[in-house]
Amino acid sequence: MADSRFFERAGPFTLGELAARCGARLADPGQAGRSVSDVASLDQAGPDQLAFLDNPKYAESFAATGAGACILHEKHAGLAPAGVALLFSAKPYLSYARAAQAFYPPSRPAAGIHASAIVDPTARLGAGVTVAAAAVIEAGAEIGPGSVVGAGSVIGRNVSVGAECRIGANVTLSHCLIGDRVTLHPGVRIGQDGFGFAPDPAGHVKVPQLGRVLVGNDCEIGANSTIDRGAGPDTVIGPGCWIDNLVQIGHNVTLGRGCIIVAQAGVAGSTQLGDFVVLAAQSGIAGHLKIGTGARIGAKSGVMTDIPAGDSYFGIPATKVKEYFRQVAVLRRLAQKKGGQNE
Repeated sequence: MADSRFFERAGPFTLGELAARCGARLADPGQAGRSVSDVASLDQAGPDQLAFLDNPKYAESFAATGAGACILHEKHAGLAPAGVALLFSAKPYLSYARAAQAFYPPSRPAAGIHASAIVDPTARLGAGVTVAAAAVIEAGAEIGPGSVVGAGSVIGRNVSVGAECRIGANVTLSHCLIGDRVTLHPGVRIGQDGFGFAPDPAGHVKVPQLGRVLVGNDCEIGANSTIDRGAGPDTVIGPGCWIDNLVQIGHNVTLGRGCIIVAQAGVAGSTQLGDFVVLAAQSGIAGHLKIGTGARIGAKSGVMTDIPAGDSYFGIPATKVKEYFRQVAVLRRLAQKKGGQNE
């Protein structure tokens, strides 16, 4: 159960209400009026709580669960303990996410400007904006209706932030336009100088970074991630992209719709990612490349060439997953053969 000191719970909800909210179907419609008061994991849930089964790896936990209700795929119904109400879903994890949102909707502070915040008189704040302690809103900045600016954050000169955005503590925004319903977690830096210079033995010469960062609607950017502004063209983060903590996006990079970039990954300057590209943790993408729509890059991979749409690559240098594991198998056989010869 979530700690009530940090999370405010709604509910209880009937199973009928939850089924409608999360796109599931009750195995027994007669249980539509049965209530549950919370969500919990399979191994911790009690008789008034809702759990879920998505990964068959947890089938044993499901068979022993004390949950009152469970969201699962219909094919796993035979594993259910007696007395557990079943909600069938083709995508149990997605349905669980929607159910959990019902119990724990996003909280927001009361609208208003804290006494210690500094808001330039030329800044424009929409209705219902919250500006927390020690935040700074500089000249010409615009904050859309219902947005929240966290403590200690700095919204730079002429920056535009859309409606219903959530900007965490100690975020810095400059040279950027942020869409609607964007979440920026604490420590995010957007719009700082790109890493652009002309090498010279007498001392490297800075190339002015004259572009912006454009962040589309419904993006989420994790704590301490950084997105450099463009050198001339803009850096573009497409709508619906989710970026984890500690990610670096270089200048002039373009991300298409719905890309997923996991923690500690980095994308070097002027590389283009198509729609729905996935970069796993600690992967690195060299500059001036094209990563096709739907491509998937494995953890710790180093990408040095263009990647076709829909392909999965892994390793350093990154190769197609099947080719990578074929190479690994060959190397293992060679190592075993060499070991046998040395005995």
